[in-house]
Amino acid sequence: MRTALSGLTTRGRCLLAAGFAAGVCAAVLNERDLLRVAAFVIALPLLAAWLATRARVGLHAARFLAPSRVPVGAAAEVKLDLRSTGRLPTGGLMLEDTVPYALGARPRFLVERLPRNTPTSLRYPLKPVMRGIQQVGPLMARITDPFGLAEFDRELAGRSRLVVVPRVVRLSGLPGGSGMGAGDDGSVRLRAGQGEDDAVVRPYRHGDDLRKVHWRSTARRDELMVRVEERPWRGGTTVLLDHRVYAHRGSGPTASLEWAISFVASICLHLHHFGHQVRLVSEDGRVLAGGSSDGGHSDHVVLDSLAALQASHRRELSAGIDPGAGQEVIAVLGGVSPASVEELIRYRPRGTRSLAVLLDVNAWAGGSDATAPDPEDARRLLSSAGWGVAIAKPSASMQQVWQELCASASHRGPSMRSEVG
Repeated sequence: MRTALSGLTTRGRCLLAAGFAAGVCAAVLNERDLLRVAAFVIALPLLAAWLATRARVGLHAARFLAPSRVPVGAAAEVKLDLRSTGRLPTGGLMLEDTVPYALGARPRFLVERLPRNTPTSLRYPLKPVMRGIQQVGPLMARITDPFGLAEFDRELAGRSRLVVVPRVVRLSGLPGGSGMGAGDDGSVRLRAGQGEDDAVVRPYRHGDDLRKVHWRSTARRDELMVRVEERPWRGGTTVLLDHRVYAHRGSGPTASLEWAISFVASICLHLHHFGHQVRLVSEDGRVLAGGSSDGGHSDHVVLDSLAALQASHRRELSAGIDPGAGQEVIAVLGGVSPASVEELIRYRPRGTRSLAVLLDVNAWAGGSDATAPDPEDARRLLSSAGWGVAIAKPSASMQQVWQELCASASHRGPSMRSEVG
């Protein structure tokens, strides 16, 4: 009874107090009709509270997410299955599912009548605007009687996990020189005596350079074939992501860090499409995906690792080792100081393909951040060390930045050419 009384609303408590007051007056004035009215007024909120309590005990719910992993900007649907196992039908049911702000507004439903042992389904959409591991729930229910005299809150369903992966942009083409994935540069092997007879051919894929069509094999197989001038896969490609909070500007979905993560995801999946083994590392050399036993060749492994990635609080790039571990490197860097660039160059072997995308983080800050490093300074240092470099601005598409990076791989600095010559 104490539990039932605790659920009385202000209206119910006032009605109960009025009933007791009427009963006292009826006893003093010896008015039997007033006593009957007082008994009815007292019984009404008590009965309403008892019925609401019974309805609360017999409620059950289950939540289903479809799909359970979704890219930023795509839609997902939540399905709520409600069932009442109580002896009486449930009415006046207010439902509210807890949804993080990054997934949208909290949905609310008013169920006027929930029949006994008859399932009822409710649906609502989700459209995430931020990547991350999001928790949907708990589902809270507020049970009231038709007169609003009593109400009770109850948690019907717990939390459900929704993985929001970064947005992936379709890229086309590969860096020039045909060295991607071989562990060394294609120009080195061609100078070492590997000529046309040693070329590897494969069927044409959308985005391939038509200048690399191998006409002899095309005529022999009656299928368009392209020339791949690299040796069979040996080393792989390391994609380095600089996710230091000090290296990026902006907040929310339009922050430079989110752009970098989305671009890295696009690169990894693009290289996977061409059969490349990809190793994803952070600026301190920590392997995020692509280790020996984590299935890094899977798109899902890469996307899930990026979905859960949080900003690092390191100030400088100071891994102290070659981030590529001897492999070719594609580095996506935020604002980097000359000291960080020299630290990165120091451990990279000369003659190994190294590419970098430098984010102009001042542009993400609206051009008002005087503390943001100038990407041109980093470009000069990297180019002089033989790196291919492209600068990314928020106004440029990821495909444009990727094409610029691919083109830069064929026009590397003089120190690289003098080494391989």
